[in-house]
Amino acid sequence: MANPLYGSGSLRSREGLIARPAASSDEIQLRIDPMHGDLDEEIDGLHKKIGLLKGVAQEIQSEAKFQNDFISQLQMTLLKAQAGVKNNMRRMNKKIIQQGSNHVVHVVLFALICFFVVYLLSKFSRR
Repeated sequence: MANPLYGSGSLRSREGLIARPAASSDEIQLRIDPMHGDLDEEIDGLHKKIGLLKGVAQEIQSEAKFQNDFISQLQMTLLKAQAGVKNNMRRMNKKIIQQGSNHVVHVVLFALICFFVVYLLSKFSRR
């Protein structure tokens, strides 16, 4: 049985396009069958859809760029906050070390005063 898509040595598709073998194996010649005039409408519809897709792609690109900028700003803010926390921790450690040594001095002075008071009480209580 003969295939209805083949006719007079050329390949005919259902959409009305005809592919004819060219002299070179890399080339294909296409011809639109005039019986299928609604192809122009289909092409116009596809052109409109491609335009819509292009608009969507541009919106996606602008949104991605906005979000990348936002992420970059957020990273800079976090780096600044991290540097601030690091500086504050360094200051607090210095204060703790200074206050810690002051506490030791206070404890030693308190012990000396207590010892002196106990000494004086023991001296006066014997009389």
